[in-house]
Amino acid sequence: MSNFSDFVHHHFDKAANELGDVEKRVLAKARERKVISTDVNAALSAESSFGERIADGIARVGGSWSFILAFLAFLAVWTLMNTIGLVANPFDPYPFIFLNLILSMIAAIQAPIIMMSQNRQAERDRFEAAKDYEVNLKAELEVLSLHQKIDMSVLTELTALREDVARLTAALAAKG
Repeated sequence: MSNFSDFVHHHFDKAANELGDVEKRVLAKARERKVISTDVNAALSAESSFGERIADGIARVGGSWSFILAFLAFLAVWTLMNTIGLVANPFDPYPFIFLNLILSMIAAIQAPIIMMSQNRQAERDRFEAAKDYEVNLKAELEVLSLHQKIDMSVLTELTALREDVARLTAALAAKG
């Protein structure tokens, strides 16, 4: 356990009992040689509720050029119908009070739905950042572990070479 404590202190600059949950989980996965990365889209889709999926869908449609163009076409048709097409008996005469009511109701409903979707996107960004941190931390630990193994291998080779040189020097000295 001392070796583990030294490893933690050397690489994290804190004691093993001061590590956070993320660091402990990453260290456990690294020791078990298991993959830590996950599919963020699948993880978030599995956790999202029906209402959240609807909010995302509405925000996706409401923020598209096709919606904007379709809505402009709707406004143009409404205006033309009530000014030119139905001159004798328009159902919403100028200044289009009913149209203003409809637009206000759409805005009142659409704004909170878009905010819900933006909040989910912010949550998704935080989740992705946390996952990126975990993956980066594990990669860093693996690289450090590889460096340590290579250093140990080089030291072992150097020790063997020194012993061979000393043995050969002694053999040459004995012959000479």
